[in-house]
Amino acid sequence: MSITCNVGRMDRLLRLVLGLAIAAAGCYYRSWWGLVALAPLHNALFGHCYLYRWLGVNTNRSHKK
Repeated sequence: MSITCNVGRMDRLLRLVLGLAIAAAGCYYRSWWGLVALAPLHNALFGHCYLYRWLGVNTNRSHKK
């Protein structure tokens, strides 16, 4: 089973910004909720979203058929 990139460029950028904002808020408020940032950061860095795969969504134009 291969994992393909199913997150597009703009989607990755938005996830990166959101992940950094959540991490910064978690650090600022000294809350463990900053760990929630790991999900969007992982999606942004690796270009793969397991929820998108489960739902059959693909925002990556280069892999659309």
